[in-house]
Amino acid sequence: MKNLNNLKTVAIKTITSEASAISGLVKSVDRQFLHCVELILESKGRVIVTGIGKSALIGQKIVATFNSTGTPAIFMHAADAIHGDLGIVQKDDVVICLSKSGETPEIKVLVPLLKEYGSSLIAIVGNTHSFLARQANFIIDTTVPQEACPNNLAPTSSATAQLVMGDALAICLLQARGFSSDDFARIHPGGSLGKQLYLKVSDLYINNMAPEVQYNDDIKTVIVEISSKRLGATAVLKGKKLVGIITDGDLRRMLEKNTDVNILKAGDIMTPAPRTIHPEILVVQALHLMRQNNITQLLVVEKGRYIGVIHLHDILREGIL
Repeated sequence: MKNLNNLKTVAIKTITSEASAISGLVKSVDRQFLHCVELILESKGRVIVTGIGKSALIGQKIVATFNSTGTPAIFMHAADAIHGDLGIVQKDDVVICLSKSGETPEIKVLVPLLKEYGSSLIAIVGNTHSFLARQANFIIDTTVPQEACPNNLAPTSSATAQLVMGDALAICLLQARGFSSDDFARIHPGGSLGKQLYLKVSDLYINNMAPEVQYNDDIKTVIVEISSKRLGATAVLKGKKLVGIITDGDLRRMLEKNTDVNILKAGDIMTPAPRTIHPEILVVQALHLMRQNNITQLLVVEKGRYIGVIHLHDILREGIL
């Protein structure tokens, strides 16, 4: 247990050390940073992100963030670039090069070649006096006081700093472009994130039957309707007008009261003014309404007409919850 407590201290120190390093990056959001945003916005090409080692891994994540927020980007490993992949780069592209030291051999070979291509070069670098920094058109300073690594060797705080400044660039570009949730949905059609942004009640309720009984129907009719439609509830209508809902919970409470069920009608046990939802509402909003009211189904109503039911299980199957 003593060793575990020591490790807990180490973990907390790592987190606080990196948090402190990231807080210090505020000063790096300067005129150079804003010029980088402006450069990318005005570029007719793509953003090419390159690096080596841990910086390469961070670069791949930055590329993913750019692409998912409306900035076309490609990752190019610095070592592969000088062995043929440099053909990825086109004249109008903006190249972002990540490096802690700015002095790695691959970077020193790559940078002059990029300049020959006429590409604009942004350095996200932890040494503003390095070869990379001197050659770059713009510098985003990711210098950190020290690594979270106790030996001050393994890229930890420095790698996190690169990641955070990449995110800062991406979100500034997103904001400047007016990239909306609809835009996000168009390029994230799969997975729960995309579904939250485009899936509507109309996409789900049509797969269910639409249980309904009339206000004066007997309890046996109600039970058969709820059981056969398998949604745990039924709408109650007067003619074509929706007036209530009966759930299996309402049936249990009716039996607990020891009431003579033979004399009861649907209207006697229903809950009036049930929660309803329009078919064009997003499913995620339907889920919010269910949670807010502690219910598991909503009656779907369009132009005042009851047309079906959306159930919590429908939403669960889509992986939204």
